[in-house]
Amino acid sequence: MLSLIFVFLVLKPALILCSLTDPVCFFRIKDKENLEGDKDIDCSFFIYTENGSMKNDYFSGNLDKQMTSKNVHLIFSLYFAMEEINRNPHILPNISLLANIKCNLMEKKKKYGLSPKRSENFPNYYCKNQRKYLIVLTGPTWGGTATFGPFQYMSRTPELYYGYFQPFLNVHEQFPHLYQISPTDTSLPLAMVSLLVHFRWNWVGVIISDEDRGIHFLSELREEMQRNIVCLAFVSIIIHGNLSFLKMAEKYFNQIMMSSARVVIVYGDKDSTVQLNFILRKSVTFNRIWVSMSQFDRITIKGEFLLNSPHGTLIYSHHISEISGFKQFIQRVHPSNYSNEISLVRLWWIYFNCSLSSSNCKKLKNCSTTNIFKWLFAPFGMSMSDSSYNLYNAVYAVAHSLHEMLLKQVDIWPENAGNRLELDSWKIFSYLKNIKFVNTPGDLVNMNQKTKQDTEYDIFYITDFKYFGIKMTIGKFSGHFQSNQQLYISDEMIEWATDFRQIPPSVCSRPCSLGHRKSPQEGKAICCFDCNPCPENKISNMTNMDDCVKCPDDQYSNAKRTHCLKKVLTFLAYEDPLGMCLAGLALCFSSLTAAVLAIFLKHQDTPTIKANNRVLSYVLLISLIFCFLCPLLYIGHPNMATCILQQTAFAIVFTVAASSVLAKTITVVLAFKVTVPDRRMRWFLTSGAPNFIIPICTVIQLIICGIWMGTSPPFVDEDVHAKHGHILIVCNKGSVIAFHCVLGYLVSLALASFTVAFLARNLPDTFNEAKFLTFSMLVFCSVWITFLPVYQSTKGKATVTVEIFCILASSAGLLFCIFAPKCYIILFKPQKNSFHKITKTHSKLAIIH
Repeated sequence: MLSLIFVFLVLKPALILCSLTDPVCFFRIKDKENLEGDKDIDCSFFIYTENGSMKNDYFSGNLDKQMTSKNVHLIFSLYFAMEEINRNPHILPNISLLANIKCNLMEKKKKYGLSPKRSENFPNYYCKNQRKYLIVLTGPTWGGTATFGPFQYMSRTPELYYGYFQPFLNVHEQFPHLYQISPTDTSLPLAMVSLLVHFRWNWVGVIISDEDRGIHFLSELREEMQRNIVCLAFVSIIIHGNLSFLKMAEKYFNQIMMSSARVVIVYGDKDSTVQLNFILRKSVTFNRIWVSMSQFDRITIKGEFLLNSPHGTLIYSHHISEISGFKQFIQRVHPSNYSNEISLVRLWWIYFNCSLSSSNCKKLKNCSTTNIFKWLFAPFGMSMSDSSYNLYNAVYAVAHSLHEMLLKQVDIWPENAGNRLELDSWKIFSYLKNIKFVNTPGDLVNMNQKTKQDTEYDIFYITDFKYFGIKMTIGKFSGHFQSNQQLYISDEMIEWATDFRQIPPSVCSRPCSLGHRKSPQEGKAICCFDCNPCPENKISNMTNMDDCVKCPDDQYSNAKRTHCLKKVLTFLAYEDPLGMCLAGLALCFSSLTAAVLAIFLKHQDTPTIKANNRVLSYVLLISLIFCFLCPLLYIGHPNMATCILQQTAFAIVFTVAASSVLAKTITVVLAFKVTVPDRRMRWFLTSGAPNFIIPICTVIQLIICGIWMGTSPPFVDEDVHAKHGHILIVCNKGSVIAFHCVLGYLVSLALASFTVAFLARNLPDTFNEAKFLTFSMLVFCSVWITFLPVYQSTKGKATVTVEIFCILASSAGLLFCIFAPKCYIILFKPQKNSFHKITKTHSKLAIIH
């Protein structure tokens, strides 16, 4: 007993102090922490009218102490619109638009069930002398609208939903009395993908709610991603009502954390469990960039943004023009101006450290301005949210509809109606669905869903800054413009708000650098690829190219495969070391041949020269001079004339040389094989008939060349593939068949000479040159038979070089094999070149000569 008395004496001063500071009407502990965070609470606004000028002083019922700043924003957006309308003499003159407010009906239904006092929750269940409402504005969550909608229909009260557009609420068969003012989000997938493309994010995750709205959004998002080559790293569909919700939440969490995607799109309804998944993980830091709608910019219990991230969140919000006067209006808010009820006063007392008069529970004193701004303006600043702006327009839509109806139906005004003005709700509803007007900020508000234009979005950047946070407008999207002008992003605002010098990447594979192309990885998305170098003569001068671009024929790729360079025109020029060397050899051999000819002319009466038919020797030497000069036609810049002369000159002079050798060989064989020649054979030898072999063979070659030149003559050609980085100017043979016919004819003459000389190789005589003719023809045939395969396997200047080398080699073979032994005897063994050495063959020599 003594102990109880002691406790009472100790606690009594505290109770006395408490009674002095807090009036008995608020006898409860102050709870400054909002257990619901910034969660939206359903609020319904029952609109009615009164004659004359009336003030919104009916703040009906007791507002729940857990009301959030968003709901207070809604309430004052409504009051602001009504005050503007009631002060405007051009809309509803001498009529006041008023509202009855009821919030958190869903929570009350869960806790208490449907209230027996239906008139409190459902309008138009009224007794005599009770008020009848024109329309009820419901939102911002759809749960209360869907639940109580049938009761509204039964009471013949139309509804105007101001929350985010819900497709299932648009079904007329289920909700014939309901209309939605918010625009649809048909452009949202395109708007989000445009943002991803702008920041070069092609590897993103998606989190949606398991409902028709979320599935439809995902379907449209996939289509836009495919068109813009953006890939899904993962898709988390948050299931409603799952018994193992915590287990599934762990799965969703692991999907986010294990994925390499640094950007995640979050789309869900205000009432979905998507928000709960993030609330459960608020202790974890997600190093992700979130992209979402404005319903996910809410603040949680701890005063942090729901989609919290060090990188911030990009929020899409329907375009809201700034409403003049709303900032000043919201700064002057005070419970005494808007309510005769005690509930709003209690909210101010709970959250803003206001003190109360001990005699008047409705009189607030010393409210903390800092706390007011901290609580009321944290989510949005002083601007309206999407729902608040929709509510603002909804009030004006009701006013314009009522105004138009009154203008057309003046006779409905009752006589002696007093202050109460009761109108037909359904007639107003029929006007409402087609009303169109320009609101105070200048935006066109069109209530006809079928004729509404594409939605415009503002893009915000939000980052957590200890409850106050930062919310900056960084861009906008408008579906009215062309595809390349729909998205506008301010890079300066992004850098200022984020302090990012470079936007964090979100890609499956790093972009391929210049000189490389993408190679898809088998079994993976198109955004996952390897980077392979471009092949030769192809380039990629941009990052992430699907394929390399082939350089034009007159250009070639540099070593890094990033640019095409102009090819250098090249040909076998006299300035080149190779060209200079070959030209020098040609001139040397031709000079040497001319010197041999001079020796033969000087010693033309000696037995060595006379014994081998001087005329044929002279013809052969002259033809060899021209053979050695032929390569000069192959050196230098080709033109049409040189290309034709190359082949015709080569064919003719070599035919003369080969036929000369053939004539010499036949003469020798006939001279030494015919031991007792008859008169006809003797006449054949003495008349010089073998010399006619030369013109006959030459005429045949001329015919072949004539056919060649007439059908497909040689021409100047550019070989762009012979050498990398060069365009080789060459003489194209024209008809390859004709060229091989010319060579074949020459080889056949050489083989004939070789065969005849081979038969006479062992004839015993001092001046018999059959052995030398045999060897010279062997060299000649070997050179040109070897030429054919080598010629086919070479390219560029090497082809011309091989042909020149064969001309010089075959000509040199004839010169040295046939004339070197004779020159040796003439110059160094003059004693052998004497008539004293002539024996029994003298008579034959005379015949040959």
